[in-house]
Amino acid sequence: METQRTQGKFLKGTVVKTAMKDTATVAVERFIQHPKYKKYIRSSKKYLVHNPGNTAQVGDVVAIRETKPISKRKHFVIATPHV
Repeated sequence: METQRTQGKFLKGTVVKTAMKDTATVAVERFIQHPKYKKYIRSSKKYLVHNPGNTAQVGDVVAIRETKPISKRKHFVIATPHV
């Protein structure tokens, strides 16, 4: 019996830090609606992303995709360097 694999999440964000080797910090912003007041709020979350060769620079807009765990907090890899 074969199991089907799904692609995983694709997110788009901005690189905010590249101080570590082969790792970048990407901030992903979302607009969510407040459940009671119905106002849209901008929320962001930072992800540690595998950046092979340190190609991404601070300020770049990148697409990231989910992958198997690379380290304790790194579960994403840069899919396209510039979107």
